[in-house]
Amino acid sequence: MAPLVRIGTRRSKLALTQSGMMQRAIGRALGVADADLVEAVPLVEIVTTGDRVQDRRLMEIGGKALFTKEIEEALQEGRVDVAVHSMKDVPAEQPHGLCIAAVPPREDARDAFVSEAFGSFGELPAGARLGTASLRRQAQALALRPDLKIEMLRGNVDTRLRKLAEGEFDAILLAVSGLNRLGFEDVIRERLALDDFLPAPGQGALALQTRADAREATWVGALNDPATALAVAAERGAMTALEGSCRTAIGAHADIAGGRLRLTTEMLAPDGSARWRRVGEIAADIVSGDAVNEARALGLRLGAEVRDAAGDQRVDL
Repeated sequence: MAPLVRIGTRRSKLALTQSGMMQRAIGRALGVADADLVEAVPLVEIVTTGDRVQDRRLMEIGGKALFTKEIEEALQEGRVDVAVHSMKDVPAEQPHGLCIAAVPPREDARDAFVSEAFGSFGELPAGARLGTASLRRQAQALALRPDLKIEMLRGNVDTRLRKLAEGEFDAILLAVSGLNRLGFEDVIRERLALDDFLPAPGQGALALQTRADAREATWVGALNDPATALAVAAERGAMTALEGSCRTAIGAHADIAGGRLRLTTEMLAPDGSARWRRVGEIAADIVSGDAVNEARALGLRLGAEVRDAAGDQRVDL
């Protein structure tokens, strides 16, 4: 059987798990029998620069785009038909000829506190070693606990959990969504409050990226969740206004309830000594053709207000 849709994916266990979820969903949308799925909707594994370089923070080697660049090149060159990304890894601007065609239903957007010895973030003793490679998580942790010692932790989820088990850290912070998708829910000691640890824009959501001329494909529409797409549009609007990158500590999260979309966004000083936050809401008519643009506009407005209040909080390299 000739492939119907080729999926570009990173090789990490989490990326393959997420891409496998989308492989099955695309197969269902196309009416592909389970026995034919691997041939009809194959996974094409691509090693990215972000996967190869594991000993430095992303901001030191080019930012989050290093997790998407090689896969996007494969899309542009026609070697794959769709890429499955973690939304929080997708830069604000899309490369020429590509688009985010669908946003599937979101997982839990919160951060997870994981520790061998302590049951919650608040139980960490003074001077405890907290592992993370995220500038946002570093700043948010220090805003609450300036006594903590933040240490760089990169690698896939298995690697990070192994380093914790070997005693390199007293605790680490990870995304709840990744742990849930990998079946590692049991390692979570605490799901951190959104108010304290406002997530990265798009955290917990996936992005299905295609060439622009494929965005109207039937299977694309079948995988898109309008509510998630609306929330993510607001968060990514804020990210754009805040020039969100690995060099800035920013968070954004939108929720929809009672027909209203409520967006919270913030920027923090890298050392956690200050944080600037704005909250706003709009009507959330998920069937409106203008809804995504209106959500993005809210994010752009609130993000600009935060940026104007905070000034330049980028980490210099």
